[in-house]
Amino acid sequence: MTNKLKITFLFGIFIMLFATNMMKAQLKQGELVDGIAAVIGDEIVLESDVNEQMNYAKQQGASNIDKCEFLENLLNNKLLVYEAKKDTLIENRSAAVKEQANAKYQQLLSQFPDEKTMLAAYKFRNGYEMKNAIEKIDIDTYYGQAKYQRVTEKADVTPNEVTDFFNLYKSQLPEIKDEVSLAQIMMYPKLTEAHKDDLINRLKKIKKDIEGGESFESQARIYSEDPGSASNGGLMKNISKGQMVKPFEAAALNLQEGEISDPVESEFGYHIIQLVKKSGKIYDARHILLMATPTDEEIKIAKAKLDSIRTLIKDNKISFKDAAFKFSDDKRTKFNAGIIAGSDGSSKIERETIPGTISYELAGLNKGDITSAFDDDDERKRKVVKIVKVEDVIPAHQITLETDYDRIKQMALNKKRNEMVEKFVNSKLPTTFISIDGRYDSCNFKGSWKKDSVKK
Repeated sequence: MTNKLKITFLFGIFIMLFATNMMKAQLKQGELVDGIAAVIGDEIVLESDVNEQMNYAKQQGASNIDKCEFLENLLNNKLLVYEAKKDTLIENRSAAVKEQANAKYQQLLSQFPDEKTMLAAYKFRNGYEMKNAIEKIDIDTYYGQAKYQRVTEKADVTPNEVTDFFNLYKSQLPEIKDEVSLAQIMMYPKLTEAHKDDLINRLKKIKKDIEGGESFESQARIYSEDPGSASNGGLMKNISKGQMVKPFEAAALNLQEGEISDPVESEFGYHIIQLVKKSGKIYDARHILLMATPTDEEIKIAKAKLDSIRTLIKDNKISFKDAAFKFSDDKRTKFNAGIIAGSDGSSKIERETIPGTISYELAGLNKGDITSAFDDDDERKRKVVKIVKVEDVIPAHQITLETDYDRIKQMALNKKRNEMVEKFVNSKLPTTFISIDGRYDSCNFKGSWKKDSVKK
């Protein structure tokens, strides 16, 4: 794929990369203020942002890097953020994003022995700076994604447009690497009644100690297993109604301010919750979580159940599709025959991107084979057990309409979305304040960005 076409597609997926790359840029640089590359409206692009985008592209194998193109991509996205913040149809979620940023900070902190070590690793002077950096990244990501979706919501492509796209770009399209299609049945190991009773009784004792004079905050710091809030005394601020899992929210909103709930079960484990304050659809709450971490014996029982289901499938007593629907706890796949989606949303996954645990279990298997039950972690690091079926094996090949129509359709759709966003951006340039640092005077931008350059 030529660099030009890469840049075209890069803009289509740029919003998705935006959060990861910006986080990398800010945390690696460890600075909130550096050289300003450009200002769009009241949004700022830092010189470090441009450099980090270029470094990321190099790591992904891009050649003929043009710094001007990367700056223009950042300008495009900052203009989307600027316009999104003025769009009355896009919900202002700044308060919720700020709270989520605090949670991310606590999650990062849980990976280090103490705050000082973490700040040194990320090169921040204090926690306030780091939290502000995370918050800024998340707010930009939210608004950028929201505006991108608003601008492109009616995008579609016809079969003829897909064919035309392929014929125009087929010499530039990459070879497809070895791929597989996989389906899974996933279960959360069930806790025994004795294990559940132990967690509930521990929480009841903690609640009793709080009622006897211990502070909720101190008990949360000592006992809570929630990495996002434990070090903050269990406090979660500016929670929007509908943001938390239903059992938690139902219990929290049924409390009076200052009141503490009895133990509440959710998909994460067992909580006691204290409502701190409530105002309309926003509330603050503290909680202490004891996670439902299964024991080795509970995992063994779950694996035995899955192996028995595997036997039923192999004996043709139930199809994998029906078994996934009936037994799987994974809501993302159980209604789709257990099919695991790849990074592009299709059912095809590059072999080299398959996580190590699953890759190990698939070693030596062929199309139609099913693994024995094995344990793994889900995206929230909760223990699960799985069986995985190899639905298809696709050797490396040159992309064609016959073998890769859905993939080519997605590329064509991304291109159309890019064009819609480019048209929207160009329509806003005449009425938007834009100032670009003089070091970019020699750039030949596609858009009319150079109406007010800052001379060095």
